Amino acid sequence: MGTYLVRRVTRLSGTPHSIAAGLSCGVAISFTPFIGMHLLGAFALAKLVRGNYIAAAVGTLVGNPWTFPFIWVVTYQLGHVLLGSHARLERVQHWDLATFFAEVEAVFWPMVVGGIPLAVVAGLVAYFPLVRMIAAYQEARQRRRARHRQDRVGIKAQAASPDTGVP
Repeated sequence: MGTYLVRRVTRLSGTPHSIAAGLSCGVAISFTPFIGMHLLGAFALAKLVRGNYIAAAVGTLVGNPWTFPFIWVVTYQLGHVLLGSHARLERVQHWDLATFFAEVEAVFWPMVVGGIPLAVVAGLVAYFPLVRMIAAYQEARQRRRARHRQDRVGIKAQAASPDTGVP
């Protein structure tokens, strides 16, 4: 699945900026606690920065069951630091989706406040190397395709010529 996604993203039509911006929007929105709204948020951000929507959808896969626990702890802690409060994890008995909405002050609000700067940083950290890698890949692919076209034209010309030099 991962290999397929990488190949699919690298073959998207669009400028390196639009593809990298779309991916970065998806990565960034993964750092927000708005579970269930990540695709819509990624599409909205992609529209603002003229990013590719498919790339934005793929970028949201950064937030997944293996990474969310780490992302949530970091956003929660950073949110409390930015709010100037102390993390009150002892108040929260169960960490599940209902906790986010039932304990807005204790959990959700600090995660929103902590998630925004992390989203900006993650998006920028993802964008700059991605735009270079995508541009390099697209240029290499164009060279390969041009070389392949020349080889096919050369073979056709050679086959059409009666004097190929082959006995």
